[in-house]
Amino acid sequence: MANDVSGSAPDAEGGSAAPKGAAGGTQYAPEELTGGRKTRDKPGSDVNLDLVLDVPVNVSLRVGTTDMSIRDLVKLVEGSVVALDRQADEAMDVLVNGTLIAHGEIVVVDDRFGVRLTDVVSPVERIQKIN
Repeated sequence: MANDVSGSAPDAEGGSAAPKGAAGGTQYAPEELTGGRKTRDKPGSDVNLDLVLDVPVNVSLRVGTTDMSIRDLVKLVEGSVVALDRQADEAMDVLVNGTLIAHGEIVVVDDRFGVRLTDVVSPVERIQKIN
């Protein structure tokens, strides 16, 4: 049975009905994500990812950062150079919705910029950074 903080009513089988709206705190039981299939052999192996595969995310590449005062910011003109906190040969941060998920290097693909992933941050590391 799912723990549903959105207050949806139980369905005919005693489980929780689909949540009303897209409440942020909704939790689903594993069988709800797998279409009723059990996942006892390999936890997470039968998870139905079709539920989230079409959700858009924002992927960005952070080249570096710097701190500056507003006084220095308003003095910037075309041709100004802003020094960043990263060495030229260091890997860039790959962020998904603002969360660091990997490191990579800039590449050019058919006259467009791209990123080659060199190191993917493990889920454990991502969770540790949240806490």
